[in-house]
Amino acid sequence: MKAIILAGGSGSRLHPLTLGVSKQMLPVFDKPMIYYPLSTLMLAGLRDVLLITTPRDEAAFSSLLGDGSHLGINISYSVQKEPNGLPEAFVLGANFLDGAGCTLILGDNLLAGAGVGRHLSTIMTRAGGTIFGAWMRDPRAYGVIEVDDNDRILSIAEKPERTDSHWAIPGLYVFDSRVVEFAKDLRPSKRGETEIVDLHNRYLSAGELNVEFLSRGTTWLDMGTIESLAQASDFVRTLEHRQGVVLGSPEEVAWRQGWISRDDLSRYAGSLGASSYCEYLKGLANQDPVPFELEQL
Repeated sequence: MKAIILAGGSGSRLHPLTLGVSKQMLPVFDKPMIYYPLSTLMLAGLRDVLLITTPRDEAAFSSLLGDGSHLGINISYSVQKEPNGLPEAFVLGANFLDGAGCTLILGDNLLAGAGVGRHLSTIMTRAGGTIFGAWMRDPRAYGVIEVDDNDRILSIAEKPERTDSHWAIPGLYVFDSRVVEFAKDLRPSKRGETEIVDLHNRYLSAGELNVEFLSRGTTWLDMGTIESLAQASDFVRTLEHRQGVVLGSPEEVAWRQGWISRDDLSRYAGSLGASSYCEYLKGLANQDPVPFELEQL
């Protein structure tokens, strides 16, 4: 299983903030937005990551994350010249995937809660596709899942005007190796883009689409608007100040996974300066790693 982070698009809902910088490089409290989806993938044990971004922003992401070796992972890059729809990520990543299954996460999604990474890692070997359901009071701004009394998927609709369902689809998806073939077969919708819901329905029509419901203790935030970006920053700030741990730190995840050593962490933290985030990493390097079961990363 390999992973793709889709960090393209123009971020028009965040203009003028994103006129000169990628949305996924904006700060969410004390770190760039891209750290949060990357940490989710790493918590699930995924170490081969393709980051898809725009021609303008590729150099900035490369400067920030490099090749991932300081995190004990492999990061490569691909350019999406125009926002032609989410499924294009699998087409652009075909050579990277090279017949492997794929976990795709959108670069503006934050998932937090004990066991999120373990939950994701347990479903990655399934055949077919897996989507997630997050309960919302009003999910109509997202893809919406309708299920029967046995939690079997009845239908999936993209931003429906009406629905009795409360299950929204977060920007996290797991597909088997056929996803590239299926994505290539999709035709653009009236919006001129291929639609992720059409890819879901391809698996659903074959009886091979699963749904996993996020537990009540799991937080999912889409950080694509001014309001939701502010909410995410407030959430991270409150949790970190209250609990004294940092949320969405790829360096900490790498260290706790055993992918980098104490010396690696200390050396990298020392190169970053004297921010509160850097001081947190330096403090970690003087501790013994705590198993993930005891952490809410």
